[in-house]
Amino acid sequence: MSSLEEGLPARILVVDDDKHIRELCRIYLEASGFSVLEAADGQAALAVMAAERPDLVVLDVMLPKLDGWQVLNEVRKDSIWLPVVMLTAVGDEEDRVLGLDLGADDYLTKPFSPKELVARVRAVLRRAALAPNGGEEEVLRFPDLVIDPSSRKVFSHNQRLNLTPREFELLWFLASHPQQVFSRDQLLDKVWGFDFEGDARTVDVHITRLRHKLAESQGPHYYLETVWGQGYRFNPGIHPGDHARMD
Repeated sequence: MSSLEEGLPARILVVDDDKHIRELCRIYLEASGFSVLEAADGQAALAVMAAERPDLVVLDVMLPKLDGWQVLNEVRKDSIWLPVVMLTAVGDEEDRVLGLDLGADDYLTKPFSPKELVARVRAVLRRAALAPNGGEEEVLRFPDLVIDPSSRKVFSHNQRLNLTPREFELLWFLASHPQQVFSRDQLLDKVWGFDFEGDARTVDVHITRLRHKLAESQGPHYYLETVWGQGYRFNPGIHPGDHARMD
């Protein structure tokens, strides 16, 4: 059980090899009511995660022993639901795209404002808390696709898909509104939240990942359709041969 489920302050793991950055993050996060854990390298970060089960990880890309990408990859193998905020270099768009592609929930560019870090942490935790959790929502069933909000599991062609939190939320939202077209900005607002400061390409990355995972299940339906000049929609009628509608 996480500290949030126990009614305790959220535990934030800050992973950075710069001691001063870790201390600055600790001061601001603790002043905002969070409990803070620290790690100075990738291996130590994984050890802390296994022992302490943090509620969110602030993860630098450039780390000794294991870099941020390797750590994130290990996190997603073991715990696809753990929120991760990546720290990337200013102007390094490739790092941001790669982080999102690997399953990061948000990112900050260095140097960053500690107040902005706190705001991003709050936003990611809030989005995670507001994600589909079962409640009164019913299981969504389509040909060869089942989306269960209670267990947060998705099955395609009787095979469970390993989705990150954001991938699940994006698929759930689109499947809850079949045949309705949503622009990238609308999806950013509905799925990522109004306070997300990333660009629209974030949506494209996640759509691409979802399509690949649906295709790997070898089912006869793909579901996610591009509507040129408008955005995306969930279409239960899409089949592998509909290449013009899938690009």
